[in-house]
Amino acid sequence: MKFEIVVIPVSDVDRAKRFYGGLGWRLDADFAAGDDYRVIQFTPPGSGCSVIFGKNVTAAAPGSAQGLYLIVSDIEATRKELLGRGVAVSEVFHDAGGVYAGTDEPYLFGRLRVSGLDPEHRSYRSFASFSDPDGNGWLFQEIIARLPGRVEGDTTFTSSTELAAALRRAAAAHGEHEKRIGKPDAEWADWYAEYVVAEQAGKELPS
Repeated sequence: MKFEIVVIPVSDVDRAKRFYGGLGWRLDADFAAGDDYRVIQFTPPGSGCSVIFGKNVTAAAPGSAQGLYLIVSDIEATRKELLGRGVAVSEVFHDAGGVYAGTDEPYLFGRLRVSGLDPEHRSYRSFASFSDPDGNGWLFQEIIARLPGRVEGDTTFTSSTELAAALRRAAAAHGEHEKRIGKPDAEWADWYAEYVVAEQAGKELPS
């Protein structure tokens, strides 16, 4: 079973089309059946799931979709890209370690936002948010290394930027590895590969 579509309720179809196209998402479809039905589909870069919106696509109130997660490996780079596209994106934030502070839409945890990256730069802990013109709420969540068992199949990257970030992390870790062994590692390519695959799969990293 593949989860493939999320329906986004909007009030102005053409305005929503301009917004999601402006994010750099792929336009997959724009179909109409007379004056009573229209459906538009966009897919975020590298995503296996798409969004649809349109006319008479859903009875949900425009703006009622909240807490829609977009997973990224470098939240600061992603935020910078969207700001460059003219999208109003929040500052990067993390939560206050479980301190409950009531509803904080579209941040579903209901905890207090604290400015900046997670101090330990842990996966799953750093966020940024933005909304479409109707107020549907999106969240970026940074995941560098997934928990064990969360990745099926081969190691994949959705962009050269994502791969480059993984290689930089591997390079930094490999530098520490060479310090420990006290000499240059001639098999560095194999070490890099092992590190990148293990990191994405949430397995124990080489040392």
